[in-house]
Amino acid sequence: MRLYRTVRGLVVDRDGVWRDVPGMTWDDFLSSTDPTATVVERLRCSGGSGNAAPPAAADLLAPIGSQEVWAAGVTYLRSRDARKEEAKSAGGGDFYDRVYAADRPELFFKSTASRTVGPGGRVRLRGDSKWNVPEPELTLAVNPAGRIVGYTVGNDMSSRDIEGENPLYLPQAKVYDGSCALGPSVLLADPAAPLPPTTEIKLTIARGGSPAFQGRTSLSQIKRRFDELVAYLFRDQSFPAGVYLMTGTGVVPPDDFTLRTGDEVTIEIPPIGVLTNVVG
Repeated sequence: MRLYRTVRGLVVDRDGVWRDVPGMTWDDFLSSTDPTATVVERLRCSGGSGNAAPPAAADLLAPIGSQEVWAAGVTYLRSRDARKEEAKSAGGGDFYDRVYAADRPELFFKSTASRTVGPGGRVRLRGDSKWNVPEPELTLAVNPAGRIVGYTVGNDMSSRDIEGENPLYLPQAKVYDGSCALGPSVLLADPAAPLPPTTEIKLTIARGGSPAFQGRTSLSQIKRRFDELVAYLFRDQSFPAGVYLMTGTGVVPPDDFTLRTGDEVTIEIPPIGVLTNVVG
């Protein structure tokens, strides 16, 4: 079951049957004890048959209310190697070996709702950066109790030259207007059927209508368990409306590649959907 936030409200796709979810905000959904049961109960109470029209692409909104977005870094070997290389000249390469092997993961604040764009929205390049890339990431939807209740597609836009100049510049490389995209839906988690390790994450960057970069990875390549990442995020922190946690990237374009204005970034995680954004 997939839940969408749209201009007409919340809409659910359950095995190809579309239903509007009346009287529920995104915060109602994500802050509930059992979001899946809450959606099902709301549908039951609303009555009627499943005959709602699928939302138009232009009507999709970022699936976020008042939640924060956080991110985990260096969870894939490919990410560790890329960040070691970009920080080598600044003497910071060793940091990433250490965090990859450490018990404590790297977690950092990524975005607020106002900085986050949805499907079809424009992600941005920092004006003071010359080396920018998208980072395609499976993103966890977590309720206030620290339970993973769903999954969405995330794009963690990153300025590699700023972070590479000094690892302490990470917040400036990661957090700015239009630096985060989420969508198109939240796939509600099924405890009896978690996402398999074979789940693929695919990235395509199109330039002038032709592929400029393509890459893919799978969840089997991630080093950290999702429950481990969430447990560290909730240490001495509370999220009354829930939170999103990006789980890191295993797809990094080569060092001679940087995004340009007008590029189209498409990230596909087959069970969830396809998130496409234009670089503005």
